[in-house]
Formats: sequence, C-alpha cells, structure tokens
Amino acid sequence: MTVVLDVIWHGLRDAFLMAWEVWWALALGFTISAVVQAWVPRERVEGVMSGSGARSVGWATGLGAASSSCSYAAIAIGKSLFQKGASAASALAFQLASTNLVWELGLVLWVLIGWQFTLAEYAGGLLMIALIAVLLRLFVSPRLEQQARRHAQQVDAGHQHHAAGEQMPWRERLTSVQAWSDVAHNFRGDWQMSWKEITLGFLLAGFIAQFGNGFFQHLFIRDAPAPLPAIENVLVGPIIAVLSFVCSVGNVPLAAVLWSGGISFAGVLAFLFADLIVIPILLIYRKYYGGKYTVRITALMFITMVIAALTVDGIFSALGLIPAGPRPTRADIFSSIQVNYKLALNVLGVAIFATLFWLTARRGATDPVCGMKVDRQRAATLQLEGGTYYFCSPDCLHVFEARAGQDAAHHRVEPLHAL
Repeated sequence: MTVVLDVIWHGLRDAFLMAWEVWWALALGFTISAVVQAWVPRERVEGVMSGSGARSVGWATGLGAASSSCSYAAIAIGKSLFQKGASAASALAFQLASTNLVWELGLVLWVLIGWQFTLAEYAGGLLMIALIAVLLRLFVSPRLEQQARRHAQQVDAGHQHHAAGEQMPWRERLTSVQAWSDVAHNFRGDWQMSWKEITLGFLLAGFIAQFGNGFFQHLFIRDAPAPLPAIENVLVGPIIAVLSFVCSVGNVPLAAVLWSGGISFAGVLAFLFADLIVIPILLIYRKYYGGKYTVRITALMFITMVIAALTVDGIFSALGLIPAGPRPTRADIFSSIQVNYKLALNVLGVAIFATLFWLTARRGATDPVCGMKVDRQRAATLQLEGGTYYFCSPDCLHVFEARAGQDAAHHRVEPLHAL
C-alpha cells in the first residue's frame, strides 16, 4: 500500500512540475487565440494565410514561431485561424511552427540535452512544414477541407459573440473594456472546451515518468544492424508521446528520460515531433474538425514526422553532430520550483488568467441553454416572467423559448446545460 501511495504521490508531483513548466505558455497561448478570435477580421486572415502557396505557408510559419509553444494553445489558435479562412496547409504549418520553432522550446532542449537537439528540432520542424505543404492533397481533398472548415465553424455555431474589436482601430481596442470583454469571453470558452483534455495530458505525463530506465530500454532496439534501430525508434517514439504527452516544452523532460534510457537521436526527434497527434489533442481535433479529417491529418503528420526524424538523423550523423557524451540522469530531468524567471512568468500567467476570468464574471451572464458566459451588454436577451435571460446567440434563445413554451403549464423554465 505504501508503494502504491508513493507512486501516486510522485506521479502527481511530476505532473505538477510539468504543468509548472508550461503554465505561462498555456495562459499566453490561449490569450493570443482569444485576441485572434475577437479582434482579427476574417478578410485580413484570408488575405494573408488563405491558399497553400509558399507565401501563405511562410506567413503561417513565421506567426507560429512567434507565438506560444504550447500544443493545446497552438491548436486553439489554428482552429480560430482555420475558421477565419486560413487554408489547412497554413493552419497546420502554424501549429507545427508553434510547437517546434519557438525559442523557449529550443532553450529548454539546449539546457537539458544539448544544442544539437535544438538545431535538429528547428531543422526538422521546417522540413515537416515543407512536407505538409507538398503532401497535403494526397490526404485531404479540397472538398474534405471545406467540410472540416464548416465543422470547425459549427463547433462555435450559436456561440459566436459579435466582436466589437473587429470594428475598432487597434489603439482603441487596447483601451476598450468592451473589446477586452470579447477577448475574455473567447478565452473562457476555449478553456471550457479543452481543460479536461489538458488535465488528462498532464496526469498521463506525470505517471509515465514513473517507469524506470529499464522499462524504456526494453522498448528500443540498439544492437541490430543499421538502419533498423533508427526505424524502430522513430516508430516507438511517437507511440510513447501519444501515451504521455503534455505540451511541447513539457515533453522535453520525458525526451531526456528517453535519451538517457537508450533511444536513438532520431527516436528523440520523432517523440518531440509527435506533440500534435497525442490522444487528448486527437480528441480536440475530432471535436473541431470531425472524424474523417482528423484521421487524414493524423496520418499525414505521422508520416512527415517519421520522414523528418530519419532525414535529420541521417544529416547529423554525416556531419558528426549527434551527441556522443554521457547522457543525463533521472535526477537531471525534473526541475523544481525556484525563485527565477520561470516563477515570474507563471505569476504573470496566473494574473492573465484571473483577470480575463474576472472580466467575464464582472460583465458576464450565463447562457441558460449552453452554460457559456456571455457579455450582458451584447448578448441576445429575453424578458420572461419578470426576469431577464441572456444568450450567446439567437439559436440558444430560440431553444430556450421552445422549452419555455413546453414548460409554461408548470410555470417554470429549466436551464438546459445538458443540451
């Protein structure tokens, strides 16, 4: 019993430490997504990122590299861009850049397991984006892409707030409580949709970290003739990622565990690249885009990450850049809470989260149909039996009116959160 409790304690502790690693990136990434949804006009996004040519994919890559490094935040932003007219190639390029080309990911890799992994991560990320752009139409037809876009729009159908920020000059938006209320309500809506998957990801990562190095060593072929070990490792790496992943920065400690456990250089890269096809994120893809599109883009990303990992491994082997020194120990893997820059960033993340949620509470009301928080000043309203009800859209209002008519004989109206 004591052993079980000890494993549970250490699993929860490591899950918390991993959450500590990426909390500020989650808060920042979801804020960026909320700003995009609330303030960026559809036609501007379509003009910059629509199509699958080099220009739009290049813009998406640059914007992704400049954004948050958290995978959950990246797919939230990618969804909002896709809804607003960005192509599938551009949206996927944004997600790949957000999780492979950001400076904080490279810095953590450099500190934990060496600059070679940082360079390889950036090179592999760019290669995957290029492969996605070239191979997309083999997996996703234009018709399926449009179906996925309609599905993404319907995810929020009936739950889209009219964004005042789109009609305001940028300087006015920054000082407008109404414009920031739009951001806050979109921020809260994304958290309400994804918090369960994010929590599950942290817990999986915390407990998978409890397996000893001996367990990982049995998973990797190391003594067979080349290139069999590299091929096996790039297949096993993503499987481990699917079972254990949190966020692109948060999975670096596990990548270090795998590296110390004997996985090859290519296997570590494949593990790092697999942050966009893990189970919690696949569930979000299915919710956003539908099952068929999810299967196709998952297969596409898996193939591109395997090709990229093997290609970069081959190039680095030829150049003598694969680390040959001692590998990190388990004691080197997990960080602790200290008074440093990370503490300041996480305090900032808490402040952003609390401020935006406070703004939804101050200006918001709960839609009795879907349970969403809506801005009272711009919500659809209904006066009924001396009370005022607020709705995120006319659709929810009509559902409520229909239910009210059915319940009129009982002189009451019941909330419909379960619908």
